[in-house]
Amino acid sequence: MRRMHIDELPGHVGARARVAGWLHHQRRLSRMTFLLLRDASGIAQIVVEEGEVAAELARLQPETVLEVEGRVVETELEPGGVELHEPAVRPLAVTTTKPPIDLRRPVLTEQLPLQLDHAAVSLRHPRRRAIARVAAASVAGYRAALDALRFTEIHTPKIVVTATESGANVFALDYFGRPAYLAQSPQFYKQTMVGVLERVYEVGSVFRAEPHDTARHLAEYVSLDAEIGFIEDHFTVMGFAREAVAGMVEGVATRAADAVALLDLDLPDVPPEIPVVDFLDGQRLIEAATGETVVGEPDLAPAHERWLGEWARREHGSEFLFVSGYPMAKRPFYTHPEPERPAFSNSFDLLFRGLEMITGGQRLHRYEDYIAALGALRQSPEPYERPYLEAMRHGMPPHGGWGLGLARWVTPLVAASNVRETTLFPRDRSRLAP
Repeated sequence: MRRMHIDELPGHVGARARVAGWLHHQRRLSRMTFLLLRDASGIAQIVVEEGEVAAELARLQPETVLEVEGRVVETELEPGGVELHEPAVRPLAVTTTKPPIDLRRPVLTEQLPLQLDHAAVSLRHPRRRAIARVAAASVAGYRAALDALRFTEIHTPKIVVTATESGANVFALDYFGRPAYLAQSPQFYKQTMVGVLERVYEVGSVFRAEPHDTARHLAEYVSLDAEIGFIEDHFTVMGFAREAVAGMVEGVATRAADAVALLDLDLPDVPPEIPVVDFLDGQRLIEAATGETVVGEPDLAPAHERWLGEWARREHGSEFLFVSGYPMAKRPFYTHPEPERPAFSNSFDLLFRGLEMITGGQRLHRYEDYIAALGALRQSPEPYERPYLEAMRHGMPPHGGWGLGLARWVTPLVAASNVRETTLFPRDRSRLAP
C-alpha cells in the first residue's frame, strides 16, 4: 500500500490507507486516545482505542515520526471530513525530548528570536509552513508570467569583482588570493544579457552588508530580478512589472489556495494600470497633509511610504502605487536621468500596502554615457570593463529592469510585522545561524 498525503484521505472513505508524518498532539481519555498526525499537506485525527497501541503512544513525545495504516471514516467533526480508525502505528524516528516550540497552538506564541533560534522546529508550524508555500507560489507565478512574455531565466555569478551599487555595504572575501565580493544584485550581468536574449529574469540570493537592524532589512535575501531591452523609458518597465506582480497574485491564488485559506489572506487586486505619483508630487502631498517638511529630501522615509500607500488606497482604491522620478542622488550610476529634469531619474519604486517591494528604472545604454557617469563619481571604468562596459561598447538597446525583494512582497501579503517571519533562515547583523 503506497503512502498517501493526508489531504488525499477524503477520496478513500471506507478503504484502508497508509499515511506518515509527525505526532502533532495526542489527547488521552479513559477509553480512547485521539492522535493528531501532521504531514506537509495537513493534519489528520487518528482514533485509537485503549490497549497496547494506546499504551505505546503514551510514551511518545510530540514530533516523533510515525507511519499509520487505518480505515478512513467520514466525520463531520474534523476539518478534513475524515479520520482514521483501527490504526496500526509504526514509529519511524522517535524523539526523546520535548520540542522547544509548542506547535499545537493555532498561532506561535514564542518570541521571534526564540522561533528563529529553533527554526528547524518552528518552521513546522502550519502557519509558518503556509507562509513558505505562499512564497514558493509567488515565485512560480512570477516565472510563469515572465515566461509568457518571452523572458528567459538566467543564473548569474554571486562572486563578483566589484560592488554593484558603488557603495561600501558589501561582503568582501578572499577569492584565491584576490579580493572579491558577494553580489549585491545581478545588475551588471542581467544588463549584459539583454544584449544576448533581450528579456531576462533571475531568482536568486543577493547580499548586502546593511548597517540597519530593522524589521525590513536583511543581509541576504531572495531577489526577483528582470531586465528588458528595446524599451521606450521606465514606464515601459513599470508595465512589465505590473504583469509580473499580477502573475505572483495568480500564482498564490492557484498554487497555494490551502495556505491562503489557513492564513485567511486578502489577496490584492492588481489594477490594469497601477496608479503613479511623481516623487516630488508625493512629497508635496505628504507635506500638505502632515505639516512635515519633506520636499527636498532625497528619498522617502518608511513612514512616508506608508502614508502614500494609504493615500493610494483611499484615492485610487489600489493597494499598489508606483512612485517615479527619484532624485539621481539616490540612484545608482547606471540609472538614466530624466531628459527634462536631469537631477531626477527615469526610475521608480513600487509600494505594496505602504512597503517598498520593487526598485527599478531605465538604465544608461550608451558606452560614452557610462564613462561620463563614472567620471563624475571619480571612479575608474576598469573594474566594470568585462562583461559590463564591453557590452555597452558593442551596442546595447535602451533597456531597464527591476529588483523585487521576495520578503518585501510576502511580509505585507501575510500581514507579518517583520521580514524575518517570512524568511526561512534569515541573516542579519546579529544572526549567522541556524
